[in-house]
Amino acid sequence: MKNKTSPAFLQELRRDLATLRSLTGIKKLEFIWDYYRWRIAGCALIFLTVCIFAHMLWEGQKPCRLRVCAVLNSEESCRPWFDAFTEMLTADGKQGSVDVNLDQPFDYDNRYYYLHEIEVMTTISSGRMDLAVCNADMYSYLLALNACLPLDAALSPDLVSLLRERGILVRDTANLTLDENGNVSPEDGIDGYFAVDLTGSSFADTYDRTKNGREPLYAVIISNTEHLADCETLLAALAEL
Repeated sequence: MKNKTSPAFLQELRRDLATLRSLTGIKKLEFIWDYYRWRIAGCALIFLTVCIFAHMLWEGQKPCRLRVCAVLNSEESCRPWFDAFTEMLTADGKQGSVDVNLDQPFDYDNRYYYLHEIEVMTTISSGRMDLAVCNADMYSYLLALNACLPLDAALSPDLVSLLRERGILVRDTANLTLDENGNVSPEDGIDGYFAVDLTGSSFADTYDRTKNGREPLYAVIISNTEHLADCETLLAALAEL
């Protein structure tokens, strides 16, 4: 690699500049691309990376009241429902937005399901998910991660009572994972009420239509949430309490 201060490099640079000045219009662009495309591509990649991290930093600094992830059994967009909920929630004038992620898939029938797992794990560990409205596949993964908040212990007694009366509190075992031999140790399991079954709600009836009929849909509060009060409000709205 030539030293940028060497005579040979400076001579080559002067020759390139002279050639560039002698060209016109599109020929100049072709010359620049032919000789400097890798440097241009490298600079563009660096610029894009800086922009992405700057955007992430900016988004992270913005006050957010609630971060929701919606993974349904169908391709229906539930954006209208969450837009209406956001308007209702923010009517109290408190600062902060509602971030709804509708683009996060999760399907164990997909050969790349492990990428879905990594994406969900990263989203949770970075504190960018407070509540998940999810299908059975994602719910089982959240249980395995032990990422589900025990609802009967964390929610207000009145809300827990209403959920019990409706019979939609879901009792399951969390923290069950496979070892290197593919075996599960039951003694590692943690029993509790970790989800609300949304089957039969107007939300599920509207946005969870599938070719195979109704499939389970759950609402799960993530254990590391810092917005429990707003999670309760969303949970009550989803369950129509």
